[in-house]
Amino acid sequence: MRTIKSLMGVAAIIFALSAAAESRQKKNQSRPETAQSTAVEYQSAANPSARPLSDFVRVGNMLYLSGKLGTDSSTGKLAPGGIGPETKQTMENIKAVVEKNGSSMDNVIKCTVMLADIKEWAEMNTVYITFFKKERLPARSAFGTSGLVLGARVEIECMAILK
Repeated sequence: MRTIKSLMGVAAIIFALSAAAESRQKKNQSRPETAQSTAVEYQSAANPSARPLSDFVRVGNMLYLSGKLGTDSSTGKLAPGGIGPETKQTMENIKAVVEKNGSSMDNVIKCTVMLADIKEWAEMNTVYITFFKKERLPARSAFGTSGLVLGARVEIECMAILK
């Protein structure tokens, strides 16, 4: 009789330990440690009512920029002169946000380029590549659109790693 009670006691302890381990495993699977400790910061656009988006979102050491246009920050108007000057201003706007967040263009890892006219790709590209070192060109996609906001010729969004 003592042996049966002892075996039942051991079985109860094993069951309790097993249940606790299973509970811990389920908790870890549903809430990975990285998700628990990653802060997310949303930087509002200058005028959120006119532009319902975040200027950028920071997640851990990653910076996700919304599409940037070639607008002058003091006037809000597009840089005059067509795709070349507009691309230069767009890239300057991207550079300003990246540097404001403590990083550099060397840490831009992916860009998406939207062109009002895909025929302007070569001219845009001539300016675009001057913002990066030849050995550190980000991954990139480019496509033509049927139109961009404000009548822009180019819009570029990027992702960057923060230092």
